[in-house]
Amino acid sequence: MLVGFLSAAIIAGTPLLFATLGEIFSEKAGHLNLGVEGMMYMGAIVGFIVGLNTHNPLLAMMGAVLSGGIGALLYAFLTVSLRVNQTVCGLTLTIFGEGFASFLGQRVMGSIVPGDIKSFFAARPIPGLSSIPYIGEILFKQDIFVYFGYITIIAATYYLFRTKKGLNLRAVGESAAAADASGINVTLYKYVHILLGGALCGLGGAYMSLVTVPVWQEHIISGRGWIAVALVIFASWNPVKAMLGAFLFGGLSILGFRLQSMGIQISQYLIDMLPYAATIIIVIISTRKNKKEDLPPADLTNPYFREER
Repeated sequence: MLVGFLSAAIIAGTPLLFATLGEIFSEKAGHLNLGVEGMMYMGAIVGFIVGLNTHNPLLAMMGAVLSGGIGALLYAFLTVSLRVNQTVCGLTLTIFGEGFASFLGQRVMGSIVPGDIKSFFAARPIPGLSSIPYIGEILFKQDIFVYFGYITIIAATYYLFRTKKGLNLRAVGESAAAADASGINVTLYKYVHILLGGALCGLGGAYMSLVTVPVWQEHIISGRGWIAVALVIFASWNPVKAMLGAFLFGGLSILGFRLQSMGIQISQYLIDMLPYAATIIIVIISTRKNKKEDLPPADLTNPYFREER
């Protein structure tokens, strides 16, 4: 029972994982993008429509990545090039993304993901690893999307903390002026990583509409973008901690179904509230962190204009 619950928690937490990683890249570049929810909605609806019409899972994922990237590009242009307030732009992007998904979703409401895509994203045990007691069934009897999440975590951690470009990115987030003075192309780094963040958010949205809930319905993201923003703080901008946080919140989101299957009667409204209540608690606890590695990038939300150096 516990093994099955933990395995399902990983599936439920995968959309949060991609969205949280995307926001980490954006914030490491010094930009607080509150449009995560909107970009997830954009990725969810575009990925669903592409998959519905082409029956091709790779094209569906590419569509989701592209749509999330376009949303991030709009945000980057406004906040990097025009230096518009980041908070306002992020909130506007969320409203736009929700409206965009609602408008396009009217025509596919209730539509079901094609069987070709369902079979592509079916669980695929990894030979050898899936035979490991307990751990194998939890971690290595998952779908391709989840395995890609594992790879993304490893790649993001290595990139941020073991490469020169990752060091440059962290330098941009700590002090754009100092990074610029040392020869780093600040604008390029900001654009590239904000777009990368948007692409990952779009991918997280596509997982929701193609795998987690393979039927298009209104409010399919349901606040997960906001949870991802809080998870960035919980994870101290660390991809590995982000993975643990995402899977934890994934478990909280499905806890009600598990309790009901065990015959434990508890209000569904209370269960639905748990992830968001936990988010508030985590944000409060995170404000108590004083270690340097737990603090946000020093230049977060500060617009950079080269002529003001």
